[in-house]
Amino acid sequence: MLGLPAHVTACLFDLDGVLTQTARVHNAAWKQTFDEFLRQRATVSGEPFQPFDPGPDYNRYVDGRPRADGVRSFLASRGIVLPEGSPDDPPDADTVNGVGNRKNVLLLERLRTAGVEVYPGSVHYLEAASAAGLRRAVVTASANGGEVVAAAGLEPLLEARVDGLVARAQGLRGKPHPDTFLAGATVLGVDPTQAAVFEDALSGVAAGRAGGFGYVVGVDRVGQADELLAHGADIVVQDLAELLAVADPPAPPRAATAHPAGERGSA
Repeated sequence: MLGLPAHVTACLFDLDGVLTQTARVHNAAWKQTFDEFLRQRATVSGEPFQPFDPGPDYNRYVDGRPRADGVRSFLASRGIVLPEGSPDDPPDADTVNGVGNRKNVLLLERLRTAGVEVYPGSVHYLEAASAAGLRRAVVTASANGGEVVAAAGLEPLLEARVDGLVARAQGLRGKPHPDTFLAGATVLGVDPTQAAVFEDALSGVAAGRAGGFGYVVGVDRVGQADELLAHGADIVVQDLAELLAVADPPAPPRAATAHPAGERGSA
């Protein structure tokens, strides 16, 4: 009993905030990055300094998105447009890529200092999904996905990874576009209608719905259950372990055409 419709044979998990407790580390790195940038800009322009809000600003503009998309999205909300620059810009460059690289430097420093913690309920769910014979992949916008998965000790429980490096190499658009989740389904060899998406970000559940996936699970770590449902989640839980106590639901209407051959049996 995994709390998934019977036609689902694969699981596509976001990483930060779903499997690992790194969303708060990303949030802190974004806040430091943007606050330093905005404070310096306010000093030069004489305008009031308005800090990055780790609640709404993080959830609306950067959570779940590739770094450069997050920089563009948040700065646009403040009426700021920067030149793109290039991916190898130094972290002190006033470009989209420079700001993103600064955030990455701060993130890696924090990860090295604090390490990577997993959500125990998510580990239990991964183990149960593996035992049931479901295919399993992690899909993350982070270019550091491989390092985080390894540090968290999750490699034995995951069969594939689509991360920021893969997305860049293949020209995949970031969430809320479904490209990376579709790539995850392709790697696992399943139709999107046979895969469940697990996401804590609003952009992520929107991507799951946009991609026509068989089931979209919203993971509410910050009190935004209604917004997750509004953006496309079929169900919202606070911890993946809750699904282990839920009877498998019927397929949502959009998944009615899922391939019968894809129904899972005993492992």
